[in-house]
Amino acid sequence: MTASDLVIVILAAGKGTRLRSSQAKVLHRAGGRSLLESVIRACGPLGAKRTCVVVGHQADEVTVLAEALGAVAVLQQPQRGTGHALLVARRALGNARIALVVPGDAPLIRPETLKALVNTHRSGGAAATMLTAVLAEPSGYGRIVRRSETAVAAIVEESKLSDEQRAINEVNSSIYCFSLDKLWPALSRVKPDNAHHELYLTDTIAQLSGNGEKVLAQVAADAREVLGCNTRAELAEVDRIFRERKREALMAAGVTIQLPETVIVDPDVQAGEDSILEPCVQLLGRTRLGARCVVRTGSVLHDAILGDGVTIEPHCVIAGSRVDSGCILGPFARLRPGNHLKAGARIGNFVELKKSVVGEGTKAMHLSYLGDARIGARANIGAGTITCNYDGFSKHPTTIGKGAFIGTDTALVAPVRVGDGAYVGAGSVITENVPADALAVARGRQANIPGWAAKKRRELAAAQAKQKPSKRKKNGRKAAPRRRSSARKSARRR
Repeated sequence: MTASDLVIVILAAGKGTRLRSSQAKVLHRAGGRSLLESVIRACGPLGAKRTCVVVGHQADEVTVLAEALGAVAVLQQPQRGTGHALLVARRALGNARIALVVPGDAPLIRPETLKALVNTHRSGGAAATMLTAVLAEPSGYGRIVRRSETAVAAIVEESKLSDEQRAINEVNSSIYCFSLDKLWPALSRVKPDNAHHELYLTDTIAQLSGNGEKVLAQVAADAREVLGCNTRAELAEVDRIFRERKREALMAAGVTIQLPETVIVDPDVQAGEDSILEPCVQLLGRTRLGARCVVRTGSVLHDAILGDGVTIEPHCVIAGSRVDSGCILGPFARLRPGNHLKAGARIGNFVELKKSVVGEGTKAMHLSYLGDARIGARANIGAGTITCNYDGFSKHPTTIGKGAFIGTDTALVAPVRVGDGAYVGAGSVITENVPADALAVARGRQANIPGWAAKKRRELAAAQAKQKPSKRKKNGRKAAPRRRSSARKSARRR
């Protein structure tokens, strides 16, 4: 048998009631991806003939995601258990001989573990092979009852455990490999479990074993791989493990991560050797860092591409932008999507860029907004420079030539062009193109009035004096004269 005889069935119809969410369970995210995407990606390396996703709750949204990832969606409506889900998917499985069944909320499962399970199933000639895990605290899981050291007799749900069975710490992962010619007859013999006529795959294990078929179990080397996401707490734990895995992989590849537990890195992120991630950094989406990059505390990068030797100072936000080698950004800089900073450019504190190209060695160090701008090499953008790119209806471009100097507090009203080597005086409002090597000054002419300030101070002092009340008045009446002391009266008589 080869991979062409294998199909994968991912069970993704559940609502996830215990998550207390209006969103389908498999659309929740952990480790930077939806649960369903993580499961489909884990199944990809097996090279199966087809991947079938059984959908139910929020079927349209789940179908869009499944098909975008190359899977086929099959609707289970109404939802009558995991066994019923397999029956619904039967036609989509075609003439495959083996089905690997994986729950859509088991995102930590690794491709290597799934490959090993399928290989064990094939080499063992089994009707069914289960992936199990040994847990120190098995509460909440169905237990594996073995017929022998290698064979399984049944899966017993926790509510039906005997006192003796409660001591078992090998649990069901809900990941199975079935020989389909054995599965369909076994499913037909399973009786509905409750008033809702639900069929469960767990019951097929007892059917197969009781009918003399071989049922094997393979214990997962890492029990964390089988963790589900039934509650918000479990979802958070799965997310934590995902993040830990990614950080460990980066550190093994030569990246320094300070206080690793505070750093969030998505699964598709790449970082070159000798790069340093300081505490509380987030690298999201498809961010890529070259070698020897430094990302300092509190910075967030999403779909950012950094060349070698880039320094991101604290608390910068960079999205959908390219930053070439040797650039320095921040602190507190923001790059919205669509920017390209060429080698050696410097963007300082409280500078915001949007859809702009910044030339080699160009500096914009303080308190500026540069939107829809094209800036040449070695230009200097003074503090408080604003490209006025929006007129209330459309966005317009600003072009600044190489070697140009833009003075502090300048407004460039787009569309406008400043030529190579041109100077713009501080405080200018530029509404017309500036020729190369020219000086543009657009502000009110300064007028000095001699003595004005001294005169103003005298006028203010006089006005304040008039407003002060008489010292001889008190409560609107003349103050009584002070009485002389008796000693002074006696002196005058003499």
